[in-house]
Amino acid sequence: MLSAPLILGCDVTHLDPFTLGLLTNDEVLAVDQDELGAQAVRVGTDGAVDFYLKPLADGSFAFGAFNRGQSIANVTLNKYHVMGLPLKATARDLWRQKDIENFGGGTKLTIPAGGVVLLKVTPTASSAKTP
Repeated sequence: MLSAPLILGCDVTHLDPFTLGLLTNDEVLAVDQDELGAQAVRVGTDGAVDFYLKPLADGSFAFGAFNRGQSIANVTLNKYHVMGLPLKATARDLWRQKDIENFGGGTKLTIPAGGVVLLKVTPTASSAKTP
């Protein structure tokens, strides 16, 4: 979300498959290396969860929800969480590499303690942004 160079300070030959999968996730890397080079900004907070938004060069957005808490956070998105996002959009969970059905206000996110949900949100035709 910060458009920063990627630096890894470990022996990659000893990475377990899960970690290697995270570090080589093309969809997540594309957000970090997006040619627009825009930084994410915090657009809201709900308890221990902070919401971040980053515009991308193709007109879509990266949307991150970071749980700073010590327990699982269950969040239902509302217009305050998605401030600046298009009203009509599709969304993809970049960690899981799966599309999210019926994204918008009312979408439920489950975020592990210390965890992050990272979405790519793409406007659909004739969508307007939330106020």
